[in-house]
Amino acid sequence: QVQLVESGGGLVQPGGSLRLSCRASGSIFTIYEMGWYRRAPGKQRELVATIPNDGTRNYADSVKGRFTISRDAMKNTVDLQMNRLKPDDTAVYYCYAGAGTWDQYWGQGTQVTVSS
Repeated sequence: QVQLVESGGGLVQPGGSLRLSCRASGSIFTIYEMGWYRRAPGKQRELVATIPNDGTRNYADSVKGRFTISRDAMKNTVDLQMNRLKPDDTAVYYCYAGAGTWDQYWGQGTQVTVSS
């Protein structure tokens, strides 16, 4: 089992920045990938960014050039730096970890609201 605890999020004006952080605990040695997903009101959950153990990064087209995912193996954390935020980025953001044999774990979610 892997537990994920998120921090960050909140209200920001368009064009602003926020940083999300997620710390993993439990069976962390089984993790092969971490990342972030989001769910906007009335929409399905969608991928934002992922980073597997080899350090490669995968971004949704909608956030490329604005968001940066990073991972600290020593601290067991994954961060999402979000710049030039838009109202369309408003959503609940979920930390994700892939572990073991294709098991998926999720954080409790943190609200990001982009509004003037």
